[in-house]
Amino acid sequence: MTKHTYDMGLVGNCAFLGLIGTDTAVRWLCWPRFDSSFVFGSLLDEDKGGEYSIRPAAGITAPGRQYYQPNTNVLCTEIETEDGRYRVTDFAPRFPQYERYYKPLMFIRKVEPLSGAPRIRVACRPVGKYGELALTRRRSSNHIAFLGLEEEIRLTTNIPLTYIFDEEDFVLNETKYLVLTYGAPLEAPLESTAERFLLGTAAYWRDWVKSTSIGSFHQEQVIRSALALKIHQYEDTGAVIAATTTSLPEAPGSTRNWDYRFCWMRDTYYILTAFNNIGHFEELERYFHFIANISTKVKDKFQPLYGIGGASELTETELPLAGYLGNQPVRIGNDAYTHIQNDVYGQVLVALLPLYVDSRFRDPERVAPLGLVEECLRLIETTMDQPDAGLWEFRHIAQKHCYTYLFHWAGSHAARRVAQSIGDTAMEARATRLLNMAQERLEECFNAERGVYTNAIGSPHLDASTIQLITMGYLDPSSERAKHHLAELEKELMTPEGLFYRYRHPDDFGTPETTFLICSFWYVEALACVGRVDEAVVEFEKLTKYANHLGLLSEDVDAKTGSQWGNFPQAYSHVGLVNAAYRIAHRLDKPSFVG
Repeated sequence: MTKHTYDMGLVGNCAFLGLIGTDTAVRWLCWPRFDSSFVFGSLLDEDKGGEYSIRPAAGITAPGRQYYQPNTNVLCTEIETEDGRYRVTDFAPRFPQYERYYKPLMFIRKVEPLSGAPRIRVACRPVGKYGELALTRRRSSNHIAFLGLEEEIRLTTNIPLTYIFDEEDFVLNETKYLVLTYGAPLEAPLESTAERFLLGTAAYWRDWVKSTSIGSFHQEQVIRSALALKIHQYEDTGAVIAATTTSLPEAPGSTRNWDYRFCWMRDTYYILTAFNNIGHFEELERYFHFIANISTKVKDKFQPLYGIGGASELTETELPLAGYLGNQPVRIGNDAYTHIQNDVYGQVLVALLPLYVDSRFRDPERVAPLGLVEECLRLIETTMDQPDAGLWEFRHIAQKHCYTYLFHWAGSHAARRVAQSIGDTAMEARATRLLNMAQERLEECFNAERGVYTNAIGSPHLDASTIQLITMGYLDPSSERAKHHLAELEKELMTPEGLFYRYRHPDDFGTPETTFLICSFWYVEALACVGRVDEAVVEFEKLTKYANHLGLLSEDVDAKTGSQWGNFPQAYSHVGLVNAAYRIAHRLDKPSFVG
């Protein structure tokens, strides 16, 4: 079996995301939001997904050379043809303007000849309603309008419109520009504006990287992961989505095809830790605001996930699309929003802790009122003995999960720190009582015969999420119990390549076939924690080889072939890389919330 990789580059500006193939085709782009219908979606259906490409007239004979301008999200694709060579530079404008960030729904493509006189063909056919709606075209003086959606899509270009309308070949003998907009069109000089936006966008990203706190350990990979993570934040609300895409299968034929364009509360601690580790507080604060906004809607429980605008109802439906490489079903929405997942309360508490104990945040009440801390404590108490779907969101399995109790413990720890910082003795006492209760439940997960914590009370199965008993400081990393626990997980869940399965027991869809990349990064962190730093470095370097040609990571990896599977790029995986690199670089043994 050959190695499968996602041969695409990611562009974005915190308002939208796009995936560009090495043949210049826009394989995925949703407008006007991350979770909207695609306007280009050939990734999931070549026929219904529309097209936006700048291909050689004779067709692609070999993949293009694709790379980022250093330390930016500006993507370049170079294509070699019999007639010559050309480069397509793709970017989503983002730069400061008028005391805020300019981040329009505008996708700019610069096409320039590099040698010879290449003949090219431009196709631009956006669609609506996940391919069910064909848009009508209207030709104007210097642009083509695509009509049928709530707002107009407009392509403004200095390429003769006839060539685009008819998809006819032409010789590329000078630099051409294509500016595609949703809603507000470009009403400014084309060429000079595109160049100004390109320079401004590249400068913005390079300045952002310069302001990033990154150690010397594998800087290049950490920078790329940080840049990818940054544009998965929907800046308008502060939400961070799990991945750019929907319905890319966890393994071929597995039917584990999910929509990940939402904000999972289970990711909160890891995402905020990553932003904190690289010293980006603007993103932290925006995410705090999103969480605080969600909390005002909570009645009986937090959901496992929410829409990027705070929507709580994310009904899962299947679409009549061919699917990625024929893998069906294609789903939008995610029924996991209906699940019981009780670790979320601890996640929120741990996430909010820096507001109250980090002196860089001077007014926590403005962002997240103290009542939110009290409410999360109440919910931990209410759900302490309630079975749930767990971190991996089992659809028909409810247990008292070790991971859930770990976050009950961590959340109570965090709340106690908050209470101590503000002198609230009643809250401190309540948090301490819940912390002790969570610790008792955690110890019920310990299998003394095997010397390992199982995935749930009374269960014989192991789960990679329990690695975090070590990384989050519940187990003393220098203790024999921690070292033996890690050794048992290695025996059962680690592949010879150093990758980790989430678990090996059957779930609602059978036994998992591929490894989950963030679990491998958790393992690297644990190695560093227990003092096996040299091994941590070796394992980290192995994991970087599972990135695509641009350093972008998927959700899952087939251990035997090294193939990328699952949604892509996966913010969770990039978070894992950032945090593992930080842990190695600083040889940390406990996260900052443990006191």
